[in-house]
Amino acid sequence: MTDKKMPAPPIVPREKLDFGLDQDIPRYWLDNDPFKTRFFDALSTLFPVGEKFFITCVRDFKDRITDPTLLQEIKDFTRQEAQHSMLHTQYNNRLKAQGIDVDAILEGQEKRLFQIIRKVFSREFTLGITTASEHITAIMADCFVERPHIFANADARIRALYVWHAMEEMEHKGVAYDVLIDHAKASYWTRIGSMLLVTVLFPYHVLRIMKHMLEVDGFTRWQRTKIWAKGLWWLYKPGGIFMPMMGKYFSYLKPSFHPWQEPVVPSYEPWLRFLKETGDPIEAGNRLANQSAQGLAHA
Repeated sequence: MTDKKMPAPPIVPREKLDFGLDQDIPRYWLDNDPFKTRFFDALSTLFPVGEKFFITCVRDFKDRITDPTLLQEIKDFTRQEAQHSMLHTQYNNRLKAQGIDVDAILEGQEKRLFQIIRKVFSREFTLGITTASEHITAIMADCFVERPHIFANADARIRALYVWHAMEEMEHKGVAYDVLIDHAKASYWTRIGSMLLVTVLFPYHVLRIMKHMLEVDGFTRWQRTKIWAKGLWWLYKPGGIFMPMMGKYFSYLKPSFHPWQEPVVPSYEPWLRFLKETGDPIEAGNRLANQSAQGLAHA
């Protein structure tokens, strides 16, 4: 990564997409593995309220903005986030049917974000929480679409949902940050302090929700212990889910950081082409996965 900003792609709200989330999707849709599946399931439960929070925090500063380009980007960012919330609500309805207490998870998150955090912290700090969350989401998205082995044995419908979400996160990854720096005039320490809070709270709540899910699944304490031991190694081992992201995570701490110092991933343009050719996000996800598999085979 350099300090030079890369060209940002247009932010395109893609609406009325059908991922077949109301169909018969296996309970353990990723590698038939409870831990891997529940990791992504737990992420999904956090998105609807989280996206609402992000939209609210950006809008706090809308009255300070006169730049028509940024105002349009905020509008498109809002539409994308609203779509993410809607489709992850459909996803979460599957989890409800499995006995997961999604309503309690959403109520708890609503209370934490809107009744505690937005009352305790300044509007600049809560926008910093948004930009930190957007950075983490964007680098996770980068990680998941550029490391195809992670979703190689996933149900095609869920894989397509996460690929679509990832691509759109990359499109709008600079919007909240531009508002934070150029219009909220947040200090470096506000930006870093809010990132440290997200760094602690985000994995804590994901793992806490996973604990509930695995208990609902009916595993014994010993079975859960083995699942956690194997799963945490998958997350944190060298070359696992999180370690390859650390360089991009720590780039946020640079005083000169900007999200568009890192370009969109190589998979972005092929995915756009596949979606345009097929009009079907599931087929676009399948073609991208096939292309990645062929690339690995010839590497």
